[in-house]
Amino acid sequence: MLFSGINPSLYSAATGHHFARPGNRFWPTLHGAGFTDRLLHPSEQHLLPALGLGITNVVARATARADELSPDELTAGGQILAALVRREQPHFLAVLGVTAYRAAFARPKARIGPQPDQVGGVPVWVLPNPSGLNAHFQLPDLIREFTTLRESLPD
Repeated sequence: MLFSGINPSLYSAATGHHFARPGNRFWPTLHGAGFTDRLLHPSEQHLLPALGLGITNVVARATARADELSPDELTAGGQILAALVRREQPHFLAVLGVTAYRAAFARPKARIGPQPDQVGGVPVWVLPNPSGLNAHFQLPDLIREFTTLRESLPD
């Protein structure tokens, strides 16, 4: 499973760790959904590969808010992500943010959940953005969506 955030926050860029900003709910969600046996700190992201998990971003440029990214940046980032997926061949790609997925992969009608199309030859699942700025999804909602994905994975 390769999880892809939209882009690093300024805080994540400063620390060098994904989803590091206090208030980001990625790590609690990952644990709550059963992907990890304990709550990991962002500085422990190096433990993910041993669990069969990877983490990246659609766009590498750090911003205070994801809506600062241009459509061209998202499209270019989608092409780079697709190339990474083709090379690494995870079983699934999970993109964390439906709006970014729509822009990066020209899928304007995409919704949360499994997608009918593949990226880089692998199935895609779109999950809500775990940023604390995403008020549409609270922690229990995020855990439910991530759990649905985890339960759909082959053993």
